[in-house]
Amino acid sequence: MMMIPRRKNEFDLLDEMFKEPFFVQGETKLMKTDIKEKEDQYILNIDLPGYEKENIKIEIQDGYLTVHATTNSQKEEKEEGKFVRKERFLGECSRSFYIGDDIKEEDVKATLRNGTLHIEIPKKEKQNTIPEKKYIPIDD
Repeated sequence: MMMIPRRKNEFDLLDEMFKEPFFVQGETKLMKTDIKEKEDQYILNIDLPGYEKENIKIEIQDGYLTVHATTNSQKEEKEEGKFVRKERFLGECSRSFYIGDDIKEEDVKATLRNGTLHIEIPKKEKQNTIPEKKYIPIDD
């Protein structure tokens, strides 16, 4: 006789099924990011565990700051055996943030420590004022 643990509720089986790699595959490539606003700057903290500084590129183009990271998916492993489960992401990923046209590369500072990319983006005064909203009346 085989003992099967009792489930807390009927949805546990579905919850476990949706945690399988088939269902969460796209989620692993997302760069988890915290954005903090200070009086004179924005600070981005992006989780990039396992990525080397040389494999991370940060660029500004058309008002967007883009972080592109690559990790070697062809690492040679000397150990015998096969993977039963592999959850760490290998490959490349990128993410873009709109920062405005007036921010230049020399204005942005970036550091990588303990798998977290820290980016500081200064706030700049907008040259153009936002036009006042005008509404169109609705006729009866």
